[in-house]
Order: sequence, then structure tokens, then C-alpha cells
Amino acid sequence: MNTENKLARLMRNSGPARVLVPIGIILIVFGIIMFLFRPAGELVETVGTVTSVTEATADGDGKEYDVGFSYTVDGREYQNVFPNLTGTFNIGDAIKVFYDSENPGNVANTKSGGFIAPVLIILGVLAIAYGISKSARAFKKSAELDQTAPGVGAPPVDFHGFKTAPGVTEYYCRFDGNNLKPGYIIEDAARAVLFEGTMTKNALVGARTFTFTDHTTGSVKEHEVGHIVTESFNDEYFSASSSFKFDGKNIWDVLHERGLRLSTDLRSRFPNISYDVSRNGRPFARIEACSKYVHEDEEAQHKLVLPIGRYYYRFWTDSSDFETLFLTIFAVSESEQTIVE
Repeated sequence: MNTENKLARLMRNSGPARVLVPIGIILIVFGIIMFLFRPAGELVETVGTVTSVTEATADGDGKEYDVGFSYTVDGREYQNVFPNLTGTFNIGDAIKVFYDSENPGNVANTKSGGFIAPVLIILGVLAIAYGISKSARAFKKSAELDQTAPGVGAPPVDFHGFKTAPGVTEYYCRFDGNNLKPGYIIEDAARAVLFEGTMTKNALVGARTFTFTDHTTGSVKEHEVGHIVTESFNDEYFSASSSFKFDGKNIWDVLHERGLRLSTDLRSRFPNISYDVSRNGRPFARIEACSKYVHEDEEAQHKLVLPIGRYYYRFWTDSSDFETLFLTIFAVSESEQTIVE
């Protein structure tokens, strides 16, 4: 796997850290500022008298007022203003005031403010700790994938010229939604169906049931496919992390256990998304998203038209393992993930 793919995988898996760590720092800074400007002594409650009422800017919930007031501490009168208060205020009304016992000129309209600073600091520390923990797990996961990749220490898998190499054949995968049991079909240039995965049981909750039929071997297998789980921390190209359960296991873990690794050129842009798939350290397939016109005689140069992306693919391979080929395309399409695994 090249450097840019490793970087993309690491950034995707560390997505929470890139969000939570800055938020945690901001919370801590605000908490420290509030702590530094906290009252020097205890807040003491007294009753003041409203001396002025000035309408401030109105928000969606009603009008706000800057309320001026006076209050007396140890025989000395003080003047102050509470900004942006909501409610009804009239000159001469009594108003509750909390003043600093060490500096009576400092006031607040609530006594609960002293709890906010430590709460913000604690939340900030927790956010940073969780973000760092997620980053550590992302580094660990990335290292484990690299260490368990077939052909570790060997040169990167070279896909140059793979599509036209001897023994490599072009196939097509299309979404079949024309009946009550939608699924995907792999066919060759002569439109012969080689493999199909058909949904035989849908479910709003729990796993769906798919039947995989390999027409090249006559094998028929039933599989449980969990619903798609997608996480996106922002709109960055490498933020989305998407997976689903295949017979109770994460689909990407299933492919990794079969020796597969997927790489996506980060310069690839929708809708021209392509995947280089290696297996046990050698080229296995090249997969490219395309329009529904997947045959040469239907659309010159496979011109892209809607719908595009997740339902239609061309791929090249020299393998006859159509079950693994199908599962790879099924994972790419159903997981809605467009970057490396």
C-alpha cells in the first residue's frame, strides 16, 4: 500500500481525534479563563433595586434587556448592569444580586457560575483523552493491517498494465432491481450470468438474507448481511467509514482474512472511482465504477450517465474465484465507502 493510501486510512480511523481534540482544547481554555475571572471570595446574596431598563437585541425567543441596578453593601451603594436578561423589568423593582464578598463591585445574577469552569475543564480533558485513545487505536489498527498484509517487506503490488495482461478478462457487475428480490449480477461480455447475489429476505431490523449463486461451479450459499453502518465526522474525502456485517463479521475483516487489500487512488474523484485489489501480495482485480451501460456495444467508451457510482462496475481479473470477486464488489457498493481498506 502506498503512502497516500496509508495516510487516508489513518486519517479516516482517527476521525474522532481530529474533531474531539480541538474541541477539548477549546473547552479547557474557556474553563481556565472562567476560572481566572472567578470571584475572589464567596458569592453573597442581596437584593438590589432596578434603576434602568434598556432593550437589547431581540432573539427568536423574545426580547432581551440590559438591566441597570443599585445595591448596598456595608452602607456603601454600588451600581452595575446585568446584560441580556429576559423577562419583565420595571424601574424600582427588586432584583436578586450575588456579590463577591472580597470585592463587592463584582456581581452575578446566579450562584451556579462557579461550577461551570471545572465542568468545562473536565469535559475538555475527557474529550482530549478519548481523541488520543482513538488515535492510538487508529495507529495500532493501521500497523496491524500492514504487518498482516500478504507480502510484507516485498515491493508494492504493481498494477501497471494489469488490465491488458495475458489471461486477464473484463467482466461487468450490475445492480438488478427489476424484481422483488434485488441484488447484483456478474456477467461477461456475452451477457452470460456468472455469479449473482439475490436478496431473499429483507428486514427493517436485523440482518437481511442473500443467496449467492455461482453459476460457474453450481454452488449455492445463503448469507446474512447486516444493515449498513456509516460514520462521517465531516465532509473530508477521507472521513467516511462504512461497513456492514457479513455472516456476523465486519465485511472488511472478512476480506482481510481472505488475503485481500484494497487501494484507491486519492486522485480518483467521483464518479471515476477505481480500486486496485491485491490478494496474497499479487494483483487480483481492478474495479472501476461506471454507468449502467456496462457493455461496449451499448455506450461508446462507457460514457458516464446517471445512475452512477455504487450500483454498476467494470472489473478485470485473471481469477476464477467469482465468490471472492463478487464479495469484494458487494462490499465496495453496499458499504458506501470509497477509500482504502
